[in-house]
Amino acid sequence: MASACSAVNRFLLEEEVKKRTWRRETGFTLIEILVVVIIIGLLAALVGPRLFGKVSVAKQKAAKAQIELFGTALDALRLDVGKYPTTEEGLKALREKPSGMDGWKGPYLPKEIPLDPWGKPYVYKCPGEHGDYDLISLGLDGAEGGEGENQDIVSWKDIG
Repeated sequence: MASACSAVNRFLLEEEVKKRTWRRETGFTLIEILVVVIIIGLLAALVGPRLFGKVSVAKQKAAKAQIELFGTALDALRLDVGKYPTTEEGLKALREKPSGMDGWKGPYLPKEIPLDPWGKPYVYKCPGEHGDYDLISLGLDGAEGGEGENQDIVSWKDIG
């Protein structure tokens, strides 16, 4: 009987050791968590700037695409009316008929005139300095000139 009790005690002791060991193996130590956080931080520091650089280029390309769309709509209006809208009439003439513009068959855009990707209105000048009209997005800074994301996107030049 004594050997049966010692066998049971040994079994219970082994089970208790297994439970304690299992509990320790299921969690992460503070050091392990810190190492993972540091690795994630390093990856974000290396990859983040590259992704944000692509965002600014995407905004510039979107502005250029919108300017080209406005150009197509302006050309359609000119075919109907015989002239481009004046600077005062602006891009609004693509959506609403200006007074004295006979032959207007618009609207020439299906939706309201959007703001540029930086949330600012496009600049329209007619007559333009670089063609029949000039369409300009002033970039992130909203001022003429600039480089990078502050670069102006214009109707008479490609992005670059």
